[in-house]
Amino acid sequence: QVQLAESGGGSVQAGGSLRLSCAASGYTGSYCMGWFRQAPGKEREKVALISGFERTEYAESVQGRFTISKDSAKNTLYLQMNSLKPEDSANYYCAAEPNRNCPPTHRGFDYWGRGTQVTVSS
Repeated sequence: QVQLAESGGGSVQAGGSLRLSCAASGYTGSYCMGWFRQAPGKEREKVALISGFERTEYAESVQGRFTISKDSAKNTLYLQMNSLKPEDSANYYCAAEPNRNCPPTHRGFDYWGRGTQVTVSS
């Protein structure tokens, strides 16, 4: 069983930066892990993924601004968010799937954290 706990959210002005962390308990070494976000009234959407092969992929809307990484020794996933925009405001969730390849949608992920709120003001 894997448990995920996000931290690092907060309020920031447009153009600012935040780094989200996701601490995992239980083995996640070869798992696909990712960050998703959900704004009020909207569908949950993929932000960034890192596969068990260390391959990363990003939503087009965050490409070049966000970076996903993981520290296997600390069993922690990160999301560095730079040049934040008001449209990045959402609840951000960490997810893990016990498969080296990443599922095509968020519905394929077995484990989820509770989320951390990010608010970007203009």
